[in-house]
Formats: sequence, structure tokens, C-alpha cells
Amino acid sequence: MAELQLTFVNFKQNAYIVVEGHKQIADRFFIIRSGKVRISKNVQVVQEEGGNILGPGDFFSVVSTMSSHSQIETAQAITDVTLISVHKDQYSQLIKNNTPVAMKIIMQFSKRMRYLDEALARITLKNTTTEDPAHLFSIAQYYMKLKQYEQAYYAYHQYVTYCPQGLHVEAAQTTMVKIARFATNVRFDYNPNELIRIYPKNTMLFCENEPGDELFIIQKGSIKITKIIENKEVLLAVLKAGDIFGEMALLESKPRSASAIAYDECAVIAVNRANFQKMVVSQPQMIARLTTLLAERIWLIYKQLANTLIDDPLGRAYDMLLMQLEKNRIEDLTSGQTYIFDFGLKELTTMLGLPPSESSVIAAGLLKNRHIQIHDDKIFVQTISEILKEVEMFKRLQAREKALASGRR
Repeated sequence: MAELQLTFVNFKQNAYIVVEGHKQIADRFFIIRSGKVRISKNVQVVQEEGGNILGPGDFFSVVSTMSSHSQIETAQAITDVTLISVHKDQYSQLIKNNTPVAMKIIMQFSKRMRYLDEALARITLKNTTTEDPAHLFSIAQYYMKLKQYEQAYYAYHQYVTYCPQGLHVEAAQTTMVKIARFATNVRFDYNPNELIRIYPKNTMLFCENEPGDELFIIQKGSIKITKIIENKEVLLAVLKAGDIFGEMALLESKPRSASAIAYDECAVIAVNRANFQKMVVSQPQMIARLTTLLAERIWLIYKQLANTLIDDPLGRAYDMLLMQLEKNRIEDLTSGQTYIFDFGLKELTTMLGLPPSESSVIAAGLLKNRHIQIHDDKIFVQTISEILKEVEMFKRLQAREKALASGRR
């Protein structure tokens, strides 16, 4: 591992340090040594938790740098400032040399993720999250109605475990006896030294609202992250080999914000708090990977929040598709290559936070485009440049309409 070499850079008052939307991918982030910096965004859907003024010890540009995306914010010096410049390639060495700084970044990322995730849920899903373990019973009832006995048994069991004096304990225990023979793959007790775990398809790894003290790294297979909102299961993400999940509950000691279910048979590495603390020191590359994944998720949530400001539902649909292309590192968005998304029209509507009644409108609008088809219930694009073209068109139309409306006032 190369020796850590930090660079000190100075900026005068009012100087711009990074600019939102700059197309060049960021390769370094900054830690403030002295002075103050203002962070701003072109589209401020929600206020930053903790405010937009940063001081000594704070850092910025980490999201764009560690996710390898363009800048999502503008940083301007509001006093003369001295900054420590850290190149992306040296982040692992920074972790090894200065564990407290690395942990501060990870903890702030985790809090930022939860804050932004809750904001997105309020705006798109019209949902206010709850952290009450008693909600486990409602989740179990939901899966029971669908005859998804593995998930139902798991949620009933966790409800009884964490709410032993709960109002519905007797009902939960009675139902568990009835469905036990259909829930043969459910597991709860693991040896702390059992690093690798195998989960059959449809097995629940953890349920929203239950306490958690482990994060998981997918070795094989895929995991779907879901949430029950207004008596519907909402698909939030499908994670694949190399992805990390469950970190926010471990880092913040708060209940799980969503459920994790094996999409197919999968193998995961389970990391508890004790192992995590050791990993920070002994495996800086793994902690760098965690930081990168958190940065990627924060970048995506900012994009999703900006998506909510597009007025036309079809315009939002195209923008969401473009967002997924960017997320999946499609470098040339102007190319004529084909692409199959790993979701269909129903999931797309859910991602947008639109009611099911809008699904047919979105479907009709997209399928009018001869470049878009449905293959095996997945959205297929014959020419990905068509997505970029449609997004730019809708944004131009909206900008024109706002300009006209402004002129009429």
C-alpha cells in the first residue's frame, strides 16, 4: 500500500472549490483544516441535516469522489480556507493511518443515508417511517394473507421475541404453530463465528423494524430490499454479488429500515459489531468499499429527489430510466446500444412513488416509443440514446413552461 501523502490547498474567500454538475469525475475530496465552506445545490428538495455551513474537521465532495460520479453539490469558501486534499486512491491508507477520520465519514454517511431515505419516502411514497418493533406483527399479517409463510413465520417470531408483552403475542404464537410446517427454511440463531451463511430463495434475512447488529456482504446470488407501505410490498432495490447492506442498523444501533429477502439462493458474509471494528483497522479496503457503496446510494437518492420535481409523470419515468443507466455505469449515453433493465413497468411506477393507477399511463406513454419494448416483464431499450433524448426534451419543455408562467405573473 502506498504511503499516505496529503496535500494542503488554500482558497480565498468567495472562491468556488467544486461546482455541481461538473462533468469531470471527481478524484479527490477535501477535509477542512481551517475556515468555513458553504455547500449548496441547484435543486434543494430537502434541507441538509446539520445545515449547509461546514467548518474545521468537516469534509465535502466525498460522495462524488467515492461513487465516481459528477459533483452533486457546489462548495464555496465563505472565509479564507485551508483544506486537506485526499485522492480517492489513498482513502484506504487514510483509514489505516487515521481510523477516527474514516469512522467519522462512515457514520456521517450512514446518518445522511437514513435522513435522505426518510425524506424520499415522505415525498414519493407518502410514508412516515416508524421504528416500533410492534409493527412486525402487521408485516407478518401482510405476508400471511399472501400465503408467503416463510416471511410470515419470520416476522411473527421476531414480533414475539422483541415484543413479549405485545397485544398480539398469543395470536402470533397460535399462527406460528399452524404454519410451522410450511416455513422450513426460516433460521434465527447463528453461531457468531459463522462468517458465511447460505439462504435459500425467498428466505428473509431480516425484517423492517426489528433491531439489527450485523451488516452483510453478498458473495453469491441476489437480495431484494423491500418495505411494506400502505399494505403493499414496495421493491426498493435488488442487490447483487459484492453489494453491502444492513450497515445502517449496525452503525447507528437503530431498527432495520427495510426487509432483506433472498431473491434466489444466496451466500453472504455476516459482519457483527465486534468484527466490524476489527475490519476498520485490518481491512481498510473493505471499509473503503463500504464508503463507496454508501456514497453511491447517497448520490442516487439525490438524483431521485431531483426526479420528484419533474412535473410530467412520463418525463419522470424517462429520467428514472436514465438514472438507472448512470447508476449501472453506462458510459456512453448517446450510443445506439441495447439495454435490458432488471425491472418492469410495475416496479418503475413504484420507484417513482406513483399510485398503481398511473402504471397504465406510464406504460402507454413509454410503449408509444418504438425504441422501448417489454421482454419477459423487463423494460428493453433498443437504443439507449433515446432515453437521454427524451429526458432532455421533457426538461426543456418544463423549463419553457416555467419561464412562460413566470412571465405571466
